[in-house]
Amino acid sequence: MLQKLKMIHRKNQIFFIAACLFSVFPLFAQENANDKELENIIIDGNTISLPFSQTSANVQIITKQQIEQSPSTSIAELLSYSSGVDIRQRGVHGVQADISIRGSSNEQVLVLINGIRLSDSQTGHNMMNLPFSMASVERIEIIKGPAARRFGQNAYAGVINIITKPLDVDDVVVSALGGEFGTYSLGAGINLAGKKFSQFVQAETSHSDGYRYNTDYSNKNVWYQNSYKLKNGDLHLQGGVVEKKFGANGFYSTASAQEYEETQTSLLSFGTVQKFGNFRLNADAYWRRSQDMYLNVRSNPAAYRNMHIGNNVGINVNSNYKWKLGVTGAGVEVRKEFLASNNLGAHNQFITSIFLDHHLTLLDDKLDITPGVNFADYEDFGSFWYPGIDIGYRLNENNKIFANVGKTYRVPTYTDIYYSGPNNEGNPDLKPENAWSYELGYRFNNKNILATVSLFHRESKNLIDWTKQNEADKWKPENIAHVNTGGVEMDFTHRFFVSFIKSYSVGYTYIDNELKKTKGFSKYAFDNLRHQLVVKLEHKIVKNFTNQIVWRYNDRATLSNYNLLDDRLNYQLKNFSIFMQINNITNAKYIETNLVPMPGRWLEIGATFKNVF
Repeated sequence: MLQKLKMIHRKNQIFFIAACLFSVFPLFAQENANDKELENIIIDGNTISLPFSQTSANVQIITKQQIEQSPSTSIAELLSYSSGVDIRQRGVHGVQADISIRGSSNEQVLVLINGIRLSDSQTGHNMMNLPFSMASVERIEIIKGPAARRFGQNAYAGVINIITKPLDVDDVVVSALGGEFGTYSLGAGINLAGKKFSQFVQAETSHSDGYRYNTDYSNKNVWYQNSYKLKNGDLHLQGGVVEKKFGANGFYSTASAQEYEETQTSLLSFGTVQKFGNFRLNADAYWRRSQDMYLNVRSNPAAYRNMHIGNNVGINVNSNYKWKLGVTGAGVEVRKEFLASNNLGAHNQFITSIFLDHHLTLLDDKLDITPGVNFADYEDFGSFWYPGIDIGYRLNENNKIFANVGKTYRVPTYTDIYYSGPNNEGNPDLKPENAWSYELGYRFNNKNILATVSLFHRESKNLIDWTKQNEADKWKPENIAHVNTGGVEMDFTHRFFVSFIKSYSVGYTYIDNELKKTKGFSKYAFDNLRHQLVVKLEHKIVKNFTNQIVWRYNDRATLSNYNLLDDRLNYQLKNFSIFMQINNITNAKYIETNLVPMPGRWLEIGATFKNVF
């Protein structure tokens, strides 16, 4: 009884804070005009694309400038500075990182590159194998909440859409970085802009001796992208490959310090966008290949070795039509997933998804409603419906309230079903997991301030998690019956255009997981961040010198809480910039997942040369 009262009191505190922010944010409403930078950003769905201000969902955007100033070396580390996003790294610099949104598992978040899915039929552990460096990224869109009706499988708790594109200038960029533990990286890129045809190519190599025994890594990536303008649209192509080789000391089993892994992921897609009056057509064909080789004992491959090769081939055709009752969108995606593995066996399945959305506005465009549904048919698991609706009401130019509800599914991966190893055992009797998700939010946006507060709730049934009855047993995936995930999320960013302080931001997320039923010990379902607080400060020291400080407080449900302080000092000239970056300044001891100790203080120095010709 006492525990229940404490939980009620804790929830009341969170809702009181949220109510205060709801009442305070509108006071800023008359400060400035609308922020044109965000207004010009189009958030793409499968069938309907909307300007940021017209979206009625919780969308967070990381801009090019924010990426360049961030004290991070990889996209995974960059995402860890976003509230509600939990990056659980094994090692550093995104060598092996699982991504979670609002307490989800790594299988429940969909990663896209320019709208092309990176889903992996083998395992969600490889979702962050990206074939480019941060230098190639134009922006990152984080779409939180149920998104399966718009994007399909894996968009259970949210979507990360990473945008890259050729620039409208001709330039060459060369970068270098060096740091502790024998860490270095070298990168180069060239962008060629023409009147109709634009393209760019980027390559990078990086290496580290590791911060402890058997945590060394060697990474390489190459990325190419182009765009050819047509009269009413374009043709576009993108392709790249990333190779990672790394010591995996305790990454998957605390009993083994000798683990080693090599992964290789490639992506190739070709598509077109065409407009015919009020009708818009978008079509893409894509191929994603993944290869994952794991050794339980690095020095003795014969002791235990897994080799998995997966191929996903698909076609995505979407369209929308603007008419007097709004915008109606429809689309279809068909893909074939193949897996060949010495452990999981040979498998393949055909998946068909049909999308339907409609966006309409009422009351002088103050009220927007977007209902939609996705029908998905899986050759191995049957058919499912993903219905949902987004509703928003604009109080005035700067203030908007929004709400959404949707149902999501996720089918098991082949690792969930068939894996057999020294410490884990698959389960061929798994059922797909599903959830109903709800969100109520408020957003304020003007030239200087962007503020969002949301209350969210997710009711998951048949949730898949690796469990065991006794400590000595193997981990085995089971459908744990019912988990309710709820919480509150708040973000506040204030920018100054002429000031010593350039910007500051505060982001906070509280998550409460309520387990209705489980079987034995749970491995991932309650590894979420319970409290997450991120504070950023960017300031100008003197001419050409800027500094960004990021402080994070993370309280993980099943592990100890910890504080992390990162800093990046930048010096910018016309064509040349240098930086000094220190991560974990206070040398905190912490763990993000699977009892893998993360590194202490880490110093890196880098330089970039950019020449426009």
